[in-house]
Amino acid sequence: MKLVIINYGAGNIKSIQFAFKRLGINAVLTNTIDEIKAADKVIFPGVGEASSAMKMLQESGLDKLIPTLKQPVLGICLGMQLMCNHSEEGNTQGLGIFDVAVKRFSNDVKVPQMGWNVINDLKSDLFKGVKEREFMYLVHSFYAEKCDEMIAKTDYEIEYASALQNDNFYGVQFHPEKSALAGSKILENFLEL
Repeated sequence: MKLVIINYGAGNIKSIQFAFKRLGINAVLTNTIDEIKAADKVIFPGVGEASSAMKMLQESGLDKLIPTLKQPVLGICLGMQLMCNHSEEGNTQGLGIFDVAVKRFSNDVKVPQMGWNVINDLKSDLFKGVKEREFMYLVHSFYAEKCDEMIAKTDYEIEYASALQNDNFYGVQFHPEKSALAGSKILENFLEL
């Protein structure tokens, strides 16, 4: 299996690469369009600020490529947020894969949400063998609103979509690569999609 992690300058790609290595898969880091197109599975990571990350995607033409991919694609954290329509962070136009807006948590709670929180209402093969109310590791100040494409939700001040799916596109707000055995199970499930 050829697994590609999109390397566009805004990802914690090493920890994702190590997580797959523990599952026996050597993930290739690349920003080459042909290599991404040829992959069996694609990881779209992201850490940092939405508008500058989107700018990096646009400069490499990846903003045009990603929405056209036909194989399973998993967006993680900012990667998932960039797959949405719009983010309040830097007033950023997203890739429009998920029909939902990304908003900022209010100042009534500690921002960013950092640490462990539960996911529930799990609705996808991505979560096969993962229990309701399993703890996942999160670090984020912005969230995707609840929507029709939501396949998991989390409560932090409000309920929000902590995972999304539209056809072959999946997104998770949490970091499966840092979420112990349950996170590892989600990555394993992704490999089997």
